[in-house]
Amino acid sequence: MFGIHQNTIYTKLFILVSQVIEMNIAGIITHSAGWSNISIVVIWTMIGITFLRLNAMMFIWLPRGISWREAIGNSLAFGLYYIGFPMLVRSEIYTPILILGILLFVIGGVINTTAELLRRPFKANPKNKGRLYTGGLFHYAVHINYFGDVLWVLGFALCTMNPWALVIPALLLLFFVTNYIPTANRYLRKKYGKEFVTYEANTKQLIPWVW
Repeated sequence: MFGIHQNTIYTKLFILVSQVIEMNIAGIITHSAGWSNISIVVIWTMIGITFLRLNAMMFIWLPRGISWREAIGNSLAFGLYYIGFPMLVRSEIYTPILILGILLFVIGGVINTTAELLRRPFKANPKNKGRLYTGGLFHYAVHINYFGDVLWVLGFALCTMNPWALVIPALLLLFFVTNYIPTANRYLRKKYGKEFVTYEANTKQLIPWVW
């Protein structure tokens, strides 16, 4: 999950192929659902942006290694987004909720991508080898990138107009809080020692100014 530095092309191709399959299933769902045009445009725009952003991050912007465990976990998670959200879409459109969902989707995606891209030059500089990055958006939360994930998934869920879709971002948040963040923190404490302990003590974990 952490510390894989070689370019693991097979796991990345597995994630890519899984997404393509999931998107084809979503297409079948869309075709048979009889949604309004607005629903189709919004949901498929979000699916398309998510697909492009994830793969640009994986193959171009941040070409780090991905373990098989992470690849399978990511594929299952994106299956929920690509297939689960289309299955839950309702035909009614409530404009305020739709606008809020779109805003959260955009803001979350920008936070996640910007946090990662601002960190990239620091990690690429040989002078910073073995040093912890605490700048950019990571100044506001140790796992600000995960906060961005929660926001864009929440926005996606809202645009389905189905309250049951909110279970998906709730589960994502629960997973981050109970599993991924504690696991990441143990790894970071071991790798960076006192530097991370000090950073963690003075920085929120996930949500800026809150926790």
